Amino acid sequence: MNLYPVFLDLKDRAVLVVGGGEVAERKAEMLLSAGARLSIGAPDLTPVLTAWRDEGRIRHLDGSFAADWLDDAWLVIAATDDGELNQRIATLGEARRIWVNVVDNAGLSGFQVPAVIDRSPVQIAISSAGIAPMLARRLREQIETLFDHSLGALARLLQRHRNAIRQAYPQLGPRRTFYSWLLDSPIASLVRQSRPEEAEAALQQALAEPDAFAPKGKVSLVGAGPGDPGLLTLKALRALNEADVILYDRLVSTDILAMARRDAHRVDVGKHPGENHRQTQLHIHEQMIEYAQQGLHVVRLKGGDAFIFGRGGEELQHLRAHDIPYCVIPGITAALACAAYSGIPLTHREHAQSVHLITAHTKGSTAEPDWAALSRSSQTLVFYMGVSQLDLIRSRLQDHGYDATTPCALIEHGSMPHQRTLIGTLDTMPVLARQHTIVAPALLIVGDVAQLGEELHWYGQLLDSTATPAARPPEQA
Repeated sequence: MNLYPVFLDLKDRAVLVVGGGEVAERKAEMLLSAGARLSIGAPDLTPVLTAWRDEGRIRHLDGSFAADWLDDAWLVIAATDDGELNQRIATLGEARRIWVNVVDNAGLSGFQVPAVIDRSPVQIAISSAGIAPMLARRLREQIETLFDHSLGALARLLQRHRNAIRQAYPQLGPRRTFYSWLLDSPIASLVRQSRPEEAEAALQQALAEPDAFAPKGKVSLVGAGPGDPGLLTLKALRALNEADVILYDRLVSTDILAMARRDAHRVDVGKHPGENHRQTQLHIHEQMIEYAQQGLHVVRLKGGDAFIFGRGGEELQHLRAHDIPYCVIPGITAALACAAYSGIPLTHREHAQSVHLITAHTKGSTAEPDWAALSRSSQTLVFYMGVSQLDLIRSRLQDHGYDATTPCALIEHGSMPHQRTLIGTLDTMPVLARQHTIVAPALLIVGDVAQLGEELHWYGQLLDSTATPAARPPEQA
């Protein structure tokens, strides 16, 4: 090893930072968070350091560096832009057996400050021995996504019950088994859901009843977003990497599935045209229950967000009725993503003060949207699954007072590399959609904000609504 990794307890210990600039400020912030009794030596301080001095958080050694600044210091960081001064500080520190770090100079440093993932009291430090700090930072960014911010709360819970766990499981082997179960147990889920009293009670029950920690299944209802894997949330990514079984919908992209745990069992439960969707949904309910009752972690993966026309509420009701533990991880719904990727703000001070999300797929339903309510001014209408209903939407809105020239936008494959955006009017959109062979999945936006798509468009192809459309590329047909 080039360096010996260690974590220092600096609480109420004297630490010196030489330098008063932005670099010194960054170092000071971390040292203060660790509880150090901090002195900053410099003739001038940044506004933030000045405020900390005035608040009594740091002691200011005003002026040029003097050797007696090192008196009583346990740790020193040289953060000046004077190479000779940094060399002198390092030499004096070495003579006094004080650990000194010279910022951006590994050769002069007795220790390195790592890139840190902080889930206090759990911390993960990454060091490149000062050789490639940007590499350490990049690794930190990648590893950061793997650990939920509730990890610290879980560690504190275990700390409070450490002695009780040792008493319940005095042998190392069974104790390891218990900890392995606990980290993926309903107790950890309760901590993630900010339900500390229930987590505490569940842990106490597990300790009182050793058989209570037999594996129990659970379901994570996860929104996969609109398709771009970069829009997947960190919690969704963690769930995919913890899943034993993934039940995924038809609109979940292959790129997102590729980010899941490699050995997870994957089941396509997407609804397809011509199927009995009611029976398909009942079968999904049955599969969630079946896998969860086997003690498995089931991820129910839905395109967009499960609670926006995704029947997520129905699935949770079924899980609740069968006493299956569950959690919900929201996804970015298509209305937000498609509009954003087309440069269309759903609200705008000059054009729209409210947004309505509407499903245009009403086949088999006795209820249609409240067209009268949707005809009010200064609002944006977003229709899901509306490609096949464009003529109906146009006639209903015009019957209830919408002007034929109301701007509209139709966004096909929103957020995906082959996204296409078509801007037109309420009257022309059905014909334009057929001319450009727009297909599902596509989202219709109706309202004055739609016209901003021509001005603010930034992603994918903006179709020309005035020209004769060219033939569609085969891979997009």
